[in-house]
Amino acid sequence: KSVKNKPSAVICKTFKGFGGSMVSDKLDFHGKALNAFSDQILGEIKGRMHGAAVQQRPVIVDDAPALIEKPVVFKSPLTYKKGDKIATRLAYGDALVRAGEACDRVVALDADTKNSTFSLKFRNTFPDRFIECFIAEQNMVGVSMGCGARIRTIPFCSTFATFFTRAMDQIRMAAVSQSHLNMVGSHCGVSIGEDGPSQMALEDIAAFRAIPNLVYFYPSDAVSACRAVELAANYKYMTFIRTSRPATEVIYENDEVFEIGKAKVVHKSDDDKVLVIGAGITLDSACTAYKTLSQKGISIRVLDPFTIKPLDVEAVVNNARDCGGRVITVEDHYAQGGIGEAVASALCDVDFITKQKILAVREIPRSGPPAVLLNMFGISAEKVVDAVLDLIN
Repeated sequence: KSVKNKPSAVICKTFKGFGGSMVSDKLDFHGKALNAFSDQILGEIKGRMHGAAVQQRPVIVDDAPALIEKPVVFKSPLTYKKGDKIATRLAYGDALVRAGEACDRVVALDADTKNSTFSLKFRNTFPDRFIECFIAEQNMVGVSMGCGARIRTIPFCSTFATFFTRAMDQIRMAAVSQSHLNMVGSHCGVSIGEDGPSQMALEDIAAFRAIPNLVYFYPSDAVSACRAVELAANYKYMTFIRTSRPATEVIYENDEVFEIGKAKVVHKSDDDKVLVIGAGITLDSACTAYKTLSQKGISIRVLDPFTIKPLDVEAVVNNARDCGGRVITVEDHYAQGGIGEAVASALCDVDFITKQKILAVREIPRSGPPAVLLNMFGISAEKVVDAVLDLIN
């Protein structure tokens, strides 16, 4: 009661079954019916409820200021130039600042990776709305859940995508609690290069696709990364934004409109032989393959899913049908649970014949230059070209 105007914590020592003398702190009672002890324990509980020492519950005073919810909309247009190369992790930092300018309820948290995730941009602009959680990802997710409770703030917590796996218990319980929580994971896949496999997120799509009510954004350029942040700030449950370390080409106009669950067709013609689906660095692989194949007189359609969950099933099915049912997915992720399997699920009961190739990382990777690793593990533009030629022949 004496602590005012700052966070406080109560540390309690707990005992299983406390309140029932026959079972309190005893083995072999957890999750079991009380059976023969029921009457005695209920009597003990009722005795405390109606005894002379019973105290009245204190009156709860709700003195929090009234909350006025407004959509988070960036105050000024984006200023990227098509063709420039900008990492989506850097664009995340830019977008986070824009979100903070648009709404004073936006707060940011990081697990001591702020110079890599670029949440440092937010800390430098709004230091009183930034929480450094250091190398304690479980705690960071828990603190973020608290920040988002009752929608008092709009929290964005960030670290390397692979480090979120340390906090999966907190994340799944956040979903059970219907928490308002935005997570941003950078440095995904083998494309991070020399940092090596311990830092490469290759399981995160599979893990987060299984979380109820979670929207999984996978932006492929700076514009789509900014719009993912704007959309996440307005979503009432949980989101995850996967950002990449390498710089990728800006392919969208600054005023391009993005929606949750809506894909973008990047390249299209009336004579497309294969639908190629990529995201992040592998959309770059797909676009480069498109140019190479065009020189050979072969047209392919390139699709950017934008959100892996929910996946734009309608776009996947319609574009696959237009391409004769031939589909290639390419992803900087293990094959299990990734984009390829999400697309396969979307196509499993269509009314036309499909043939799909899944290009993904299929073994534990190693350290090396990003371009070398993309090729070594089968997800480079060259490998996409090979897969297209194999599929049409």
